[in-house]
Amino acid sequence: MKISLNKKKLTDIAFIVPSLAGVSIFVLIPFIDVLRRSFTNVSGTQFVFFSNYITIFQNAAFRLAFSNTIKFMVICIPILMIFSLLIAVFLNAGIRGANYLKTAYLVPMAIPVASVVLIWRLLFHQNGYFSGLLHMFGMQSQDWMDTGFAFWILVFSYVWKNLGYNVVLWMAGLTAIPDTLYEAARADGANNIQCFRYITMPNLMSTLYTITVLAFLNSFKVFREAYLVAGDYPHESMYLLQHLFNNWFRELSLDKMSAAAVVIALLILVLILGLQRSWDRED
Repeated sequence: MKISLNKKKLTDIAFIVPSLAGVSIFVLIPFIDVLRRSFTNVSGTQFVFFSNYITIFQNAAFRLAFSNTIKFMVICIPILMIFSLLIAVFLNAGIRGANYLKTAYLVPMAIPVASVVLIWRLLFHQNGYFSGLLHMFGMQSQDWMDTGFAFWILVFSYVWKNLGYNVVLWMAGLTAIPDTLYEAARADGANNIQCFRYITMPNLMSTLYTITVLAFLNSFKVFREAYLVAGDYPHESMYLLQHLFNNWFRELSLDKMSAAAVVIALLILVLILGLQRSWDRED
């Protein structure tokens, strides 16, 4: 029996080692090197203590990109969560054609980024559709991507792109709730709002945590559309951390990049751990 247990442990370790080696080589070791470089000069040969961290917080571009990224997440994530939940509840009610609607909401995920960028250019650039409408009514045409409106275009793109995926996740959580709970609540006189508040939402808390974390991480991926449509230096309202990292990488400012990467990694870790603790308390 003891020999068989030892064999089982060795088998478990044999399955874990390849994955652990891959994560170590491609994630842990590079991050440790980034952490080291955040305390050194550009060449990585001289220890400069917290000089790089002081430099990035004094950098106007970093402060702008950081504030825009936080603003983007604070606005986008609640909108995405609320809209996707409402649509999922609507689809879960058993309406006709729900399966076709689910497919329609997933279509944006299949559209290539290059096609999305082309749509943006056709609609919002200087000679685009909306500029043509302004010119038609005797108003001066303008490049919408060079105004404060560009930020809201970015918000719409993020919500539109990720809405279907979140709807599917909400639907998975809703279908896992037993119908007997709703039947018992209605037998006691509960209405739809009370059922949603006291049955649906409490049973969706684990799903809510998962969707929140995924929405938070996906918010960092919207850079592709913004970069392709507006380049390295877009309008300041949509200048995000990814733009800043891209520009610093081109300039080989590895010291500032490393310090900023550590700050962002710590922020993400603190936010995710905070979410997990708040969910654990509610459970």
